[in-house]
Amino acid sequence: MRATAELQVVPIGEGVSVRKEISRVLALLKGYDFIIETHASGTNIEGELADILAAAEQIHLALHKDGCVRLVSYLKLETRTDKIPTLAGKRL
Repeated sequence: MRATAELQVVPIGEGVSVRKEISRVLALLKGYDFIIETHASGTNIEGELADILAAAEQIHLALHKDGCVRLVSYLKLETRTDKIPTLAGKRL
């Protein structure tokens, strides 16, 4: 099932800059067959629903393994039965 999503990953207790952790998140997402669009507060994703959910889990596992003690992620998902959801279809 195709889906669109917005993912925001928030490392807690990592100091003022989380550039290293977010760069790692983007590198992990690029390993999937996703269309991604980054923005100031997160990343928009288009891909298979199962892959989006697997990527969220992989991100948590990888960042914890890299030493990040606490993570909070916000994931908004959209699926449809009338047509395939796309990021291009969301642009104004």
